[in-house]
Amino acid sequence: MEHIFPMTKMDKNTKAWVERLNCSGSMRRRLQDIGLIEGTRVECLFRRVKGGPTAYLIRGAVIALRPADSDQILVAGRRSI
Repeated sequence: MEHIFPMTKMDKNTKAWVERLNCSGSMRRRLQDIGLIEGTRVECLFRRVKGGPTAYLIRGAVIALRPADSDQILVAGRRSI
């Protein structure tokens, strides 16, 4: 079953698709510049313990995002494979 949730809630080795960005201004533009637009597939590759950056595969590139930033990205999909 698919549902919408913040990207920070993705489990390691899961895939989801971007639904929308809940931010504005320069942060929104930066996220769009790295390819985070509606419909983009993202995969959670590595999650740090205690809230550190998480590595995601986005359009063929590995991108590390802080929890405060990835919490603003809503994705749809299953939380675990």
